[in-house]
Amino acid sequence: MTQLETQPGTHPAEPHHPNVGERLNWLRAGVLGANDGIISTAGLVVGVAGATTDSSAILIAGVAGLVAGSLSMAGGEYVSVSTQRDTERALLAKESRELEEMPEAEERELAGIYQEKGLTPELAAEVARELTKNDALRAHAEVELQIDPDNLTSPWQAAWASLISFAVGSALPLLAIVLPPVDLRVWLCAAAVVVGLVITGTVSARLGGAEVRPAVIRNVAVGCLAMAVTYGIGLLFGVTVT
Repeated sequence: MTQLETQPGTHPAEPHHPNVGERLNWLRAGVLGANDGIISTAGLVVGVAGATTDSSAILIAGVAGLVAGSLSMAGGEYVSVSTQRDTERALLAKESRELEEMPEAEERELAGIYQEKGLTPELAAEVARELTKNDALRAHAEVELQIDPDNLTSPWQAAWASLISFAVGSALPLLAIVLPPVDLRVWLCAAAVVVGLVITGTVSARLGGAEVRPAVIRNVAVGCLAMAVTYGIGLLFGVTVT
């Protein structure tokens, strides 16, 4: 029995899902996009509400902020992730050339990495040899570069996730301020924003494995500060809502 064979009494290998981490990253990005949409649009519409009681003006400003913010977030994510994808492709191309030009050296390098992870030199060399024989580029890419050659980052996926999540987040303060009566709109909008920020703060904290309470407090504090500042600025340049 070689060191690579299953030892007696061990359990069969559990199935692994390499895409789970990426899905969590996209979900986290979506939650943060919604959070940004809530805070930025809330600050905008509350600021306008501090300057005027005209519902049309508030609605126009809110919709403009929603559209501009969504497109800006999507464009930024597309450019950023496209750059990351280009870098990943360049690294894979470089690794592929090295495997063609100096396969023995690359195999020794792979074995060295596994040896640094705690394997014996003999077992590390055997693992490197078997993985290289099966799929050399994948073996080196995943261990050296932390890249899955068949699952590169998608700029369009990032762009759409950011656009949709920002728009959904923006819709909350926008609807909360244009639907209620004039004398209640700011307070109801603020309440809706706080609820939304509690939800996004909780979800983002749980996805990141952090404590929920500090994350929620920070989130709500930032949102309330943004609304207070913009509402105060609106009062300076307009009329109160009462």
